[in-house]
Amino acid sequence: MTLSQLSTPLTKDQAYALVDAVMAREDIAITASAHENEETGEWVFEATCDSEPDVEAFNQIARETLGGNVSFAVEAIDPTVNWVAKSLEGLQPVVAGGFYVHGSHEENPPPPGLTAIRIDAAQAFGTGHHETTTGCLEAIDRALKRKRFRAMLDVGTGTGILAIALAKRTHLPVLASDIDPIAVTTTVENARDNGVGRYIIAFEATGLDHRQIAAGAPYDMVVANILAGPLVALAPGMRKVTAIGATVILSGILNTQANRVISAYSQQGIVLRQRIVKKEWTTLVLERV
Repeated sequence: MTLSQLSTPLTKDQAYALVDAVMAREDIAITASAHENEETGEWVFEATCDSEPDVEAFNQIARETLGGNVSFAVEAIDPTVNWVAKSLEGLQPVVAGGFYVHGSHEENPPPPGLTAIRIDAAQAFGTGHHETTTGCLEAIDRALKRKRFRAMLDVGTGTGILAIALAKRTHLPVLASDIDPIAVTTTVENARDNGVGRYIIAFEATGLDHRQIAAGAPYDMVVANILAGPLVALAPGMRKVTAIGATVILSGILNTQANRVISAYSQQGIVLRQRIVKKEWTTLVLERV
């Protein structure tokens, strides 16, 4: 596979808007991200492609999203390097919602009273360090203090961190789906390493239209930490697979996108109960009524 990276400097809001627009498409990039260049203070949009990038398609999305042309730089990526792992080396443990998320390199024991989750950098996203994940962990912690859940689903599981958090606290089965087969394999491995392999049922699926998801419905707890565009598209399906009173935790949402997601779910009878804001990211806690 020939990997390549396409990038361009933008404002912060433009970079995140372009990430959302690109990731709403399944045919143009493997991943898209926005980050700040610490040396210059400039924000950069980056997309990774598994072949020569379709620059004209990116230009079209940029015109539609940003209202003008963008100049993209393209460079090849060394496929022998695990860039996700490389970028996450040395990350410190994170405490969120009574969970202690750490890598295997961490030598200090977990603080007492916290639920430890070991997640190493891998070829799937979700180590607990991003605001979207910490927001979800806090929401899960609060939800589990209010109610006992019996049928749980993690959509877009990544490394499986949220499914593992649910399984560790409830000791009950959790379904974990992802469109990426690497994420599914990573989730299975992480579940085993965290002692909850028997509880995590991981499988490849696009959205909620999958026989295994249908077989486990209705769910009283669903978590989905993906992106605003796909979350909006999932709203009708979310109503079909959830029970009355179900808790739905959604993240991967920029603060500026939250109202659009809230509106889409409200139209399906899944209403806002709480929002957790961390920097520019929002986690929504909703209830199926």
